[in-house]
Amino acid sequence: MTLAPTPHTVVLGAGAWGTALAIGAARHGAARVTLWARDAAQAATLAARRENPRYLPGQALPDTLQVTSGDALALAASADLVVIGTPMAALREWLTALRGLQAPVAWLCKGFERAPADDQPGLLGHEIAARVAPALRTGVLSGPSFALEVARGQPTALVAASAHAAVRDALVAAFHGPTLRVYANDDVAGVEVGGAVKNVLAIATGLCDGLDLGLNARAALITRGLAEITRLGLALGARPDTFMGLSGLGDLVLTATGDLSRNRQVGLLLARGQTLEQAVASLGHVAEGVYSARTVAQRARQLGVDMPITEAVVALLEGRLRPAQAVAMLMGRDPKSEGA
Repeated sequence: MTLAPTPHTVVLGAGAWGTALAIGAARHGAARVTLWARDAAQAATLAARRENPRYLPGQALPDTLQVTSGDALALAASADLVVIGTPMAALREWLTALRGLQAPVAWLCKGFERAPADDQPGLLGHEIAARVAPALRTGVLSGPSFALEVARGQPTALVAASAHAAVRDALVAAFHGPTLRVYANDDVAGVEVGGAVKNVLAIATGLCDGLDLGLNARAALITRGLAEITRLGLALGARPDTFMGLSGLGDLVLTATGDLSRNRQVGLLLARGQTLEQAVASLGHVAEGVYSARTVAQRARQLGVDMPITEAVVALLEGRLRPAQAVAMLMGRDPKSEGA
C-alpha cells in the first residue's frame, strides 16, 4: 500500500504573523511546513537559534518547522498551499509572481492597498488578485489574533475566507488544531473589509483611552465603528452577518482594546503628545492602520459611504486635527437615527 505524501505548506515571510502561524501549523503536524525568509541571514538565525529573536523572542520553533531563504518561487512550486505573510504593500508583487501556480494561495495581511491616485481606488487583497492573477485560486486567513498568543499556543479562532471550497479546505486542514480553530467563510469581501477597517478604528479607540475619556466613550466608538465597517462592507458586496463574526466584531474588539495592538498603541501615543513619526518609530513594527486610513476614507467617499470616525482618524494622522479636536468633531455632529 502506497501512502499519500504529507501536504506541504509554505509560509512566505518571517515576520511576527507569518512565523506565528508557521509555528501553529507545524505544532499540530497536519502538514510539512516551511517558513521562508527574504533575508538569508535572518533565515540562518532562525534555523540556528530555533526562534525568531526580532519578532517573537523566546517562542521556540517546533523541530518539524523548516526555515529557508533563497528561491521563493521554486519553493512555492513544490507546495500544496502557499501563504503570503508579508505586509499589504507587497501583496500585488507576490500575487503577480505566483499567478501561474496550481496550488491554493492565501494571504495574512489586512488592509487596503495604497491608492495610486486620489481618483483611483485602493484595493483589497481579493480585488488585487482578480486584476493580476485571475486564474489563481486565492483566499485570506483573518480574524482576531495577536501573533504572540498564537505562537504561545493560546486559544485562537480565525476565518479562512475564499470563493473556492478547495482553498478554504486547504487552510482549515493546514492550520486547524488543538489551540487554533479555523472557520470557513465564502464572504471574502466581508472578511477583508473587517480586517482592514478595524485597524483604523483601533487608532481612534487608543486615542479615546489615551485621553481618559472613559469606558462609555470606548463602547460608543467600538459600536459606531462597527457600523462604519458594515456600511463600507455592504457597499463592496459583503454580507451583513459577516460583521457580527470573528473578522468583524471579533477582530474590532481585540484590536481596539488589546494591549498588544500596534494600532491602538498609535492612538495612545498620539493622545500623549507624540508626533505620528515618533509613535510609529517607537513601535518597531508596521501598524497597518496608519498606512491604510487614508485609503479607507478615499474608498468610502468614492462609494458615498459615511465614515466619520475614519475621517477623524485621517485628519489626526495628517496633522489637520489635534487629539482633542478630533473628539470634539465627532461629538459635535448633528443628531441622527442609530440605523443611519
